[in-house]
Amino acid sequence: MMSLKVSYKEHERLIVDGLRVNIISYLRECETSTVNTTHEHMQYPISEMRERIKNLLADFEKSTIKEKKEELNLKQAPLRVLRNSCIRLHYELFHLHVAIPKVLGKPELSFIASKKCLENIQQSDIFLKENFPNHVFTVNKKSVHNVKMPSDSEACWITAVCALPNGQVLVADRFNKKVKLLSQQYRVVSHLDVRDEPLDMCLITPTEVSVAVHDEVQFFTVSQSQLAKSRKLKLQHYCKGIAHNQGDLYICSGTALYKYTLSGELDCRLYEDTSANLRGKNHGGFILITFVICTEIF
Repeated sequence: MMSLKVSYKEHERLIVDGLRVNIISYLRECETSTVNTTHEHMQYPISEMRERIKNLLADFEKSTIKEKKEELNLKQAPLRVLRNSCIRLHYELFHLHVAIPKVLGKPELSFIASKKCLENIQQSDIFLKENFPNHVFTVNKKSVHNVKMPSDSEACWITAVCALPNGQVLVADRFNKKVKLLSQQYRVVSHLDVRDEPLDMCLITPTEVSVAVHDEVQFFTVSQSQLAKSRKLKLQHYCKGIAHNQGDLYICSGTALYKYTLSGELDCRLYEDTSANLRGKNHGGFILITFVICTEIF
């Protein structure tokens, strides 16, 4: 809705600018034609000019702006319905969430609250599936590139890819324990070994990345198509997934999600689920959290 408003306001501005140009050109035309006219002959041209400007403004108000506002309202109407439905479902689920602890120990009320929760969750699921289908993007074309090097002793197993602003690409090759820098044509132009299998990476600055390696975070810099190791952070837990957002590192251990500063200080443990392993980036529990951190699109 905000995007629609912005685009239509921009369209209105262009229309107003066009109208202003028309009025200014008409006034100049009138000035040119009346500059040598005596005062007693000026009354008629001025009244004609005033009438013409009134007509321009009336046409503008009736046709263009009114039409655009109606078009904007028509396009926003279904979005308002969706938004109101989301608000209603959220309100109902939130109040059930608040009510359930209060009815614990009361079997009849607990049963009713549980049934009501299930009904609302089913309604929410149906609503989301109908209005927000699981379709993120469409692939127009694809290309396959071999990043295996003569020195590689194992098959390449790419666990992470990081695109740099200059068009180069960094890949983490798990089985060969390497970080490889690819040119814009996807050829390996530089590489460095790491002490253990690299499992994930993320961009810190346009020329710096952090790589999750076993129980540490290794930082790499890129300069003139060459990779160089810089500092590293030693952790007290396993490091399976990593993401950077606004100066903080978010690290998945496999069962927990931690927040660190870039200097390596532990800020907090955001969440933990020990019911299963591999509950990190692209593995169930934290996929939404790390996806938001990495892309910032939600």
